[in-house]
Amino acid sequence: MIQALNKNWWLLALGGVFDALLSAMNLFMQRPDGSLALRTTVDVNGTLVHMGELALAAGVCTVAAGIWNSRKGRSWLLVVNGLAFSALGLLFTFWANRPIAFRTIALLIVVMAISIGTYELATARTLSQVTVRWLLGAAGVVSVGFALVFLAVAFRQLNVERSPLIDFLWFGSYYGFSAICKVGLALGPHSMGLSKSGGGKTRHH
Repeated sequence: MIQALNKNWWLLALGGVFDALLSAMNLFMQRPDGSLALRTTVDVNGTLVHMGELALAAGVCTVAAGIWNSRKGRSWLLVVNGLAFSALGLLFTFWANRPIAFRTIALLIVVMAISIGTYELATARTLSQVTVRWLLGAAGVVSVGFALVFLAVAFRQLNVERSPLIDFLWFGSYYGFSAICKVGLALGPHSMGLSKSGGGKTRHH
């Protein structure tokens, strides 16, 4: 699995960048005077479509990262994560003028969080470096926690205050965490691989 991540780390990192941009768009909006404020509304013909394009780009990168090494490790979990992001992107892009239920978005996020969380936990078990292993393991647990919370809210098993501002804060927070996870998955094992490779060459000479 580490070898797989070393080969496609840049695809995961790029997906993380798109996640970060999506998070920023969910958390902030620009006022008429140019200043930033927490988002409370969205332009379905503009902002929502752009959000969809970012989600679709993030999904395509993640799917590509999984397919690139589909025969190694549990890369199919990355494909599932990417497909969920892509579905969200298509939803925002082509159904922007129609009402989109909170539950629909929440359930897609549940799929994203469960898949990436399981992948993080599985990857952590393969790493020998204690710090990276614990960080990925903790990220996996938090990802699963996000999934459970969104699932509970979607089916009204958890009563929380609902408003456009709070919804955007929930979505933006998850996308931001997803960005951190993907960049961490990309750069952590990749840097370990480079370090081991460099160490091997030094000993060889």
